[in-house]
Amino acid sequence: MTKQDLKIVYLGTPEFAVASLRALVEGGYNVVAVVTMPDKPAGRGHQMQFSDVKKYALSVGLPVLQPEKLKDEAFLEELRSYHADLQIVVAFRMLPEAVWTMPRFGTFNLHASLLPQYRGAAPINWAVMNGDKETGATTFMLKHEIDTGNMILQERIPIGPDENVGSVHDRLMEMGTRLVTRTVDLIIDCASKGIEVPTTPQPEISELRPAPKIFKEDCEIKFNEKTAEEVHNFVRGLSPYPAAWANLTIHGQTFENVKIYKVETSPQPSPKEREIIIPCREGAVRILELQVPGKKRMEASAFLNGLKPLPCPPLKGGSQER
Repeated sequence: MTKQDLKIVYLGTPEFAVASLRALVEGGYNVVAVVTMPDKPAGRGHQMQFSDVKKYALSVGLPVLQPEKLKDEAFLEELRSYHADLQIVVAFRMLPEAVWTMPRFGTFNLHASLLPQYRGAAPINWAVMNGDKETGATTFMLKHEIDTGNMILQERIPIGPDENVGSVHDRLMEMGTRLVTRTVDLIIDCASKGIEVPTTPQPEISELRPAPKIFKEDCEIKFNEKTAEEVHNFVRGLSPYPAAWANLTIHGQTFENVKIYKVETSPQPSPKEREIIIPCREGAVRILELQVPGKKRMEASAFLNGLKPLPCPPLKGGSQER
């Protein structure tokens, strides 16, 4: 069997999934169709927006399926019509058994964590938020329970002490493309030899860290509940997206829903004139980059330079100061 003989259906939605799809297409693998989320309205004009995977699929002429419900019989019938030998899932939603058991070689998923840790929707964010020193990606065969199937391949990368989730995401995306193509090559090689793909059950670990979907309320920084180091990890684990936020009082002025993109731990108990330092449960953090509503993201020093001073209160008795 060659890469042209193996018919692949690819399932994914965000930018993270585009890199692996592109690697398959440009590598000469036989991708016969793509499944992605339905279009959704976005922006002020509520114009319909395509997923990143759909944009790329259309640009290279691949058929695109966008089912509202994955158990819909019309979708299942259309999916069967492609006679896929293999399905690949990267950053998509949970599949019903009728979908993931359809191909003769099954369905494998690329998950951006060192499984079994960080099963869930936001593994990259949570690894950085928890201050992990390394992360990675895993390919595994799908089964009933989400993110629990037998592992095929796994790779690791370090996380820098000041690295944010954006750069970790990009490095994992690049590594994931190699992991996906290596996994497909392994499946082709095993099929040619008439043997099963070697897999490994996920190890039993006493303390599993989950990676649930992150909502806006989860991104609020509660300085009085976290140490300075925890705030530092929390901010970089949400930067640049979806971004940590807080309500801040700076030089007597209150700003709500301030997005905070970068901080550093600070030994100083109180700020200098051109600094924003916030005390935490233990220690303090210096805010380096932020964005107030209606303004662009900027360095804290630039924000302070543009801050208008509060008017001085009038003197009592109507006298004037000379």
